[in-house]
Amino acid sequence: MKIDILTLFPDMCYAVLNESIIGRAKKKGAIDFECHNIRDYSLDRLRRVDDAPYGGGRGMILQAQPIFDCFEAVCNKNGVRPHLIYMTPQGKVLTQKRALELSKMSHIAILCGHYEGVDERVIEEIVDEEISIGDYVLTGGELPALVLADAVARLVPGVLSDSECFEQESHFEELLEHPQYTRPAVWRGREVPEVLLSGHHAKIEEWRRQQALERTKIRRPDLYERHVKGEKE
Repeated sequence: MKIDILTLFPDMCYAVLNESIIGRAKKKGAIDFECHNIRDYSLDRLRRVDDAPYGGGRGMILQAQPIFDCFEAVCNKNGVRPHLIYMTPQGKVLTQKRALELSKMSHIAILCGHYEGVDERVIEEIVDEEISIGDYVLTGGELPALVLADAVARLVPGVLSDSECFEQESHFEELLEHPQYTRPAVWRGREVPEVLLSGHHAKIEEWRRQQALERTKIRRPDLYERHVKGEKE
């Protein structure tokens, strides 16, 4: 899978993507990512990419031309047009289900906004989808883009050692993950549940499933109701 990121801060993105599991996955060829500096496509001699909004108001707006030209260069370089996602608080909130769907695409691109956003015309012209990572505002789209890239990349075959690594995680079946324990068996008087020490795999799976249901019902009743509804359909 290929992930292209259109940003004003490519070094910031590379610093994260080159580390840990995602960085190792790139080295072994399971995924590929490239960050593109939108400023490189500015026609201004000072490489400015923003301007004041028409109609007045605070802040600056990213201009359509540098973004469009940057995306066009990405398309030409790869010989295909990737699915372009714009990270914005106005988008649909990212879910594990959508991350899984995106992981099955061969090529996506992510546009990072900045300042007060981007010229609406570039959204209308080239953006395929708008995604948010939550109902709050950050200073730029780089952190949301990295969250999306990580959430998607780790679901690509070959990135994690085993599909069970994510199939048993929170949100995979719209349930929160069951409690987890490791050594020692007793810590500060708190014991690991006996069933986990039994070696009885069927009982362990049954316990984990029940714990996941109970935890989701208490902590995320919205997810619990959605899960119950899905099982009935």
